[in-house]
Amino acid sequence: MDSEKSQLLQKTHETILVTFTQEFPFDQMDELIIEEVTGFGTTKDEKIIGLKHFKEVLGIQYQQSKVLGISVSYNDNAKIQWISDDENSALLISDFVLDIETPQGSNSVDFRLSTLFEWKKNKWKLVHWHGSTPVNVENDAWHLTEWKRKNEELQKQVDAQTKDLKQKNEQLLKAKEQIEETLKELKEAQAQLIQSEKMASLGELTAGIAHEIQNPLNFVNNFSEVSNELLDEMVEEIENGDYEEVKAICEDLKENLSKINHHGKRADSIVKGMLQHSRTSSGQKEPTDLNNLIDEYLRLSYHGLRAKDKSFNSDFKTDFDPSLPNIEVVPQDIGRVILNMFNNSFFSVNEKKSQNPETFQPVVEVSTKKLADGIEICISDNGNGIPEAVRDKIFQPFFTTKETGQGTGLGLSLSYDIIKAHGGSIKVDSEVGKGTSITIKL
Repeated sequence: MDSEKSQLLQKTHETILVTFTQEFPFDQMDELIIEEVTGFGTTKDEKIIGLKHFKEVLGIQYQQSKVLGISVSYNDNAKIQWISDDENSALLISDFVLDIETPQGSNSVDFRLSTLFEWKKNKWKLVHWHGSTPVNVENDAWHLTEWKRKNEELQKQVDAQTKDLKQKNEQLLKAKEQIEETLKELKEAQAQLIQSEKMASLGELTAGIAHEIQNPLNFVNNFSEVSNELLDEMVEEIENGDYEEVKAICEDLKENLSKINHHGKRADSIVKGMLQHSRTSSGQKEPTDLNNLIDEYLRLSYHGLRAKDKSFNSDFKTDFDPSLPNIEVVPQDIGRVILNMFNNSFFSVNEKKSQNPETFQPVVEVSTKKLADGIEICISDNGNGIPEAVRDKIFQPFFTTKETGQGTGLGLSLSYDIIKAHGGSIKVDSEVGKGTSITIKL
């Protein structure tokens, strides 16, 4: 054996002696000792199988040394008794005196330690040890035989555990297949639920649209009737030869046609908004005027609730930042978020109004603001607020504070996912009895 390898063997052996006599870091033992180490000492409980057991026994010894105030010293002169032909296994035997100091006095014990090492990955590691009082057994390799026997027992245990692990692995594979099938069914159910939530919000939106679209249609009808009367007047003035009056009537007609065109486009915009909301989102972002989008959905939400409940009434206020630029968003998705927030706010103030019909004046407010790093949308109401106990749950799927049949619990969960997908955030501030404020940052 070359000198460097021999010196490393002696150094490893010395470190092993330290683990027996002084407190040594457990996490460093893995570098010195194999996992299947075996050993026998001079007491009944010193029959070690495995590194874990070895550490447990040493832990007890370290604790006892602390409690009893024991310190140990020795002078070691280990001799290499046997080296394998390939020089990858070596047996060392140390005969020395242990000097044990205690608060009650000192004691000396003659001791022999036999240690068997293997060369693994350029390191010597302890595989077996035997501590005893010295006897004339230099030519007896009993501890090697015992190590081999224990190793065979460990191999049998490994084989049994391997067989057991294979069986468990087969069971896990079957369970995995079942879980994957269940996950597939859950995803299908989730898609159906999301579609149901979208259709529910579409129903509320449609009621608002029916009311909202009536306004531009009324304007179109009124200006058409007035224009028809103006045409009759124009024919009359032409017959009278008063062409100045004819020109004035033409100007009035042009103005009326412009107003008809404006309100026609308004009706067209409302219908397009409904179609965008009802169809599956393409996921394509496009430049969007958030002020217009929010204003549209605020009025549609309000009129939708009015259509469902004629007794419902609430003030709503807007404070839009005129410097707000168009930003890249998926308008259908952001529209769903805004509509859901308004519906919740109107629902909350309406609920509080029913509890205090004489004194409470419901108000829902919305504002937009341009920030240095994005855009902020704030929707607030003076409703009942959200109890602190449930505030952390409101974005969880299927959680709702509404009564059965009044909500699926998916609205805020989907809103949260949509805002996150846009790289934004939602913050909720609420005080019971005073109201709720939801801030969206994009």
